[in-house]
Amino acid sequence: MELWERAAPLAVLDDLLRSTATGGRVALVAGEAGVGKSALVKEFAKKAGARTRFHWGWCDPLVTPRALGPVHDIARQTGGALAERLGDGAPLEDILAAVLDHLDHPAARPVLVIEDAHWADEATLDMLVLLGRRMSRQRALLVVTYRDDEVGSTHPLHRVLATLRGTRISLAALSDARVAQEATRHGRDAASVLALTGGNPLLLTELLSTKSDRAPETVRGLILDRISALPDQAADLARLVAVVPGRADKPLLAGRDDQVDACVAGGVLVPVDDGGVAYRHELLRTAVEDSLAPRQRAALHAEALRALADADGADPGRLVHHARGAGDTDAVLRWGQIAAAAAARQGARREAADHYRAAATYADRLPPRQQADLLERYSTAAYLAGTAKDGLEPRRAAIKIRATLGEPEPLGASWRWLSRIAWWAGDSVESRTAADHAVAVLAAEEPGRELAMAYSNLSQLRMLDYDFDGAIELGRKAKALAEEVGDDETAIHAATNVGSSEMQLDRPGGQHTLEEAHAAAAAHGFADHATRALLNVAGGLAEQAQFTKAGPALDRAIAYARQQDLDGYVQCLLGTRAGVKLQAGDWSGALADAEESLRLPAQGGVGRVPALVVLGRIHGARGDRATARAHLDEADHHAGPAREMQWVAPTKSARAEHFRWYGDPEQAAEEVRAALDRATGQHAAPHSGELALRLWQAGGGAHAPADALTPYRRMIEGDWRNAAEQWHQRGGHFLRLESLARGDRAAATEALRGLDALGATQAAAWLRADLRHRGIERVPRGPRKTTANHPAGLTARQAEVLRLITDGMSNADIALTLRLAPKTVDHHVSAVLARLGVSSRGQAAARAHKLGISPHSSDGPAA
Repeated sequence: MELWERAAPLAVLDDLLRSTATGGRVALVAGEAGVGKSALVKEFAKKAGARTRFHWGWCDPLVTPRALGPVHDIARQTGGALAERLGDGAPLEDILAAVLDHLDHPAARPVLVIEDAHWADEATLDMLVLLGRRMSRQRALLVVTYRDDEVGSTHPLHRVLATLRGTRISLAALSDARVAQEATRHGRDAASVLALTGGNPLLLTELLSTKSDRAPETVRGLILDRISALPDQAADLARLVAVVPGRADKPLLAGRDDQVDACVAGGVLVPVDDGGVAYRHELLRTAVEDSLAPRQRAALHAEALRALADADGADPGRLVHHARGAGDTDAVLRWGQIAAAAAARQGARREAADHYRAAATYADRLPPRQQADLLERYSTAAYLAGTAKDGLEPRRAAIKIRATLGEPEPLGASWRWLSRIAWWAGDSVESRTAADHAVAVLAAEEPGRELAMAYSNLSQLRMLDYDFDGAIELGRKAKALAEEVGDDETAIHAATNVGSSEMQLDRPGGQHTLEEAHAAAAAHGFADHATRALLNVAGGLAEQAQFTKAGPALDRAIAYARQQDLDGYVQCLLGTRAGVKLQAGDWSGALADAEESLRLPAQGGVGRVPALVVLGRIHGARGDRATARAHLDEADHHAGPAREMQWVAPTKSARAEHFRWYGDPEQAAEEVRAALDRATGQHAAPHSGELALRLWQAGGGAHAPADALTPYRRMIEGDWRNAAEQWHQRGGHFLRLESLARGDRAAATEALRGLDALGATQAAAWLRADLRHRGIERVPRGPRKTTANHPAGLTARQAEVLRLITDGMSNADIALTLRLAPKTVDHHVSAVLARLGVSSRGQAAARAHKLGISPHSSDGPAA
């Protein structure tokens, strides 16, 4: 494809290459399909010449992506340690080490190119994250191409791009002038060519290269016309290659040299490295594939499967793709399990689950024991991929089969796994029932690892039920048995339960036990257990309302969980940190954490509850009743089936707060009564005080539970001054405002100012009404009239600042324009973000547009 209007991006790539003399660089080449991303990088490679050595890897649009597909492509070019480790199924860190070692000893300046990363598998995305973190220490260039119009906020690549500190090169469509110039040069009508191509370079190239007098109106017409002009056997080959994403390699082309030559000469296929061929672009290939009748497509997939299955080193992921396309159930069953195991070894958890899912569809063709094995592997893979609900049914089915086989140990192990998976899926009842079954089955057999793990699992569930003494007893029992049989992993899991329970009971040594468990787990490579220990330290501090201490502990836990790519933990931790930031008065930070938590493609279910509660509380406080209610309803939907106080109590508390603010104290009281009874019965001290406070605030006449946290008791007892001081010491700014709100006029005035500063208009309005009801005179008024008239409740100055933000100005530019001190502008911008309920300038501009606030108006919606 001819390269037009790409001098500037080529210059950027060249500059990045030169700057690698002082450290590695990352280039992110983005644009729509057909805009010329690959053509740009190929031209860059051509111009770079002998001073560089390019290594190319491709991500292909298979039904399930190849695990580390582009890394395998690169290994075929480099050979050596990288190829050996991939062939041995080495873990991701060993493969990364081989890549870095290759970059450290280059014959020429290395450039790694990962094409079409929007199709990348999970392990490749993890590799990009790890590689990106280390590029600054290399003298190499990493180039990643992707379709930015396909990468939304929930796309797996979105998270990776956020971590890659690279230079973004966005390729735009060609200018109208260039399209007109090329159309005229080829004797075509410029207006019609522009209308057909929209300035897309690929479409323009294909349209102008057609020899027909009739210009096809779609890319499908372009390529099908060319195929129809080929000899029959060459056309058959073109259709065969159309069902092979990416490229067709030698095994598929054997004995077809004449047909290959005809396809290349006819402009249908292009040669690629190592004797393969491909369509010039995926748009062209998929156009041909989509034109095939279902039977024809299935037959071509079957032909590709036969050819590739007999080849040495066949990629099992590709074989599964063709087996599924051919409808060959035996091949799906065979190759699906092989591909899943390979993907799991290389850290492609989502791809492993997808392959096992495909194979498990036909599990009933296997003997019972093999059938149970497959269903269990699929269930575990789904859990590890962050889709625990998908793992429930195959695990239940496996248990039914195990029960008929008379093998207690695998049956007990499967019951224990069902307990874990059901918990993550939000079904605490099934989780506890399965845990009891696991212990009952395994306790009747010779004690071993599975019984130790079953005890530890039951200990964990006791801990989550606030039966801390029971958790400690079972945890110590599990730890002793695990140490007796030499099972380090279970011993660490049990120690984490014991330490967490001791920490909740405020016994000395609890946090130290957790720190030791984390260190031991990290040393053994047990990433899940190491992260869980840190989560329990941070979560325990947050639950005990030690907000000042919880903040750094959460930062540490989130950083470690991100490093281990454990999104399920990250999702929950971000929501917990959002709650701490809410209490600290950092509502912009709280919103940012909560929104990021919900964007993660993680476990879902109860893991979403902390973030949903924070969003519900902040939006409710700021007067966005509908949005708040939607978040709180979803939180209740997830927390209810889980039945655990760590999810139920914050949800019910937030809902009671919401109904009180919006004038329904009876419903507010109803929300918390049952939860308070459960919390009191379970001695869930961290939650009983908060729930009792909400009932008392709603007029329910609650008394302070004896084991409630002291500042909650002080609030209910009317000692607002002492409560406010204690919350201040704990870093609970918002709870301090709630305490002051029950005080005298001076204290209540301070609370109102604090709520106004947070943009908590509804909470402040409720407090003003309450103060008048209590007979307090001269209640401070709310925001000025000019503020009230603004659709977002902004002052005139804040409206000016928002207008300039919408115009794209930086804080420094705003300071110069308004002749204000930079610090003053910083405060105004923070206030604007708070009032709008957003966490970034871009979101502020979008919110202004949604409210109908024109960049050129200052006091209301545009006319």
